[in-house]
Amino acid sequence: MQLSTALVLAAAMCGAPVSPVWAQGPQGLQAGNWPTKLVKIVVPFAPGSTPDIVARILADGLQQKFASSAFVVENKPGASGNIGTDAVAKAAPDGSTIGVSIGGPLAINTVLFSRLPYDPSKDIAAVTLLAIQPSVLVVNTSLGVDSVAGLIALLKKDPGKYTYGSIGVGSLSHLAMEAIGQKAGAKMVHLPLQGSPAAMTALLRDDVQIALLPSIAVTPQLESGTLRILAISTGKRSHFLPDTVTLKEAGIDLEADAWLGLIAPAGTSPAILARMQALASAVITSPAARDKLAAQQMEPVGSTAAEFRAVIDAEIGRWEPLIKAAGIRIN
Repeated sequence: MQLSTALVLAAAMCGAPVSPVWAQGPQGLQAGNWPTKLVKIVVPFAPGSTPDIVARILADGLQQKFASSAFVVENKPGASGNIGTDAVAKAAPDGSTIGVSIGGPLAINTVLFSRLPYDPSKDIAAVTLLAIQPSVLVVNTSLGVDSVAGLIALLKKDPGKYTYGSIGVGSLSHLAMEAIGQKAGAKMVHLPLQGSPAAMTALLRDDVQIALLPSIAVTPQLESGTLRILAISTGKRSHFLPDTVTLKEAGIDLEADAWLGLIAPAGTSPAILARMQALASAVITSPAARDKLAAQQMEPVGSTAAEFRAVIDAEIGRWEPLIKAAGIRIN
């Protein structure tokens, strides 16, 4: 699993799509008969969210290729992404409804929720990874630390004294901070908040002293001098923050990157899925899409379906032991 993920991320960092666009051959692609006249791209989160931004970049790129088709983004937020992802799972498997989803509803929620209305392993076809977004470990400068080692020492000195913020119970920012605490043997108090803006406000006000948040949410606030980034969550250093060490370099064996992928209902024909994967990969790795993603500090990927499924499985394997050990449940 780690090898597949590494290959995908390495390709993204090198700027090359993982899959050949026309690998299926002209006859195979024509047999797919995709796109249909109207393609609905379901996003299980609100307008303006990261999945929404990526879905609209994808829709714009596909629209430019196929003027005779219409690509419409439909937001169906709720239940930690489960409602919108379920809408894709239950849609007709004819290519007219697809979705852009993330690690929560495709992997982590299988452990957090006692029951889901869909089974990601049976009801969802993984098409391609679209993009990854690094997160950063950030602290309020009031802590007086300038390294991960300094932070861990402070947390161990006064266990339970300091609070970290997250964008919600069971979110990547929550689980990653729990993992950091477990691996470092340091105890912190958790304050769940409603999204990155609320977490950033709490951090700037010193209501929380620590957080692991998407880098794009943090970097615009650095000029205030109130915040300090200690490490980045990627396996390798990011060109967005080349001087920032990774968590692994800082002694914490953890990767916690947010990824987004294209999904379709299970039962969609292999020919349609193949064409969908090829076209989506070509669009998301195009120079125009790459520039738009870079503005959000995201890297395009464009993977095979098998590589995407391996990443989903690896995500479950990574977080399930921690979720169970910490007793984290949503219902």
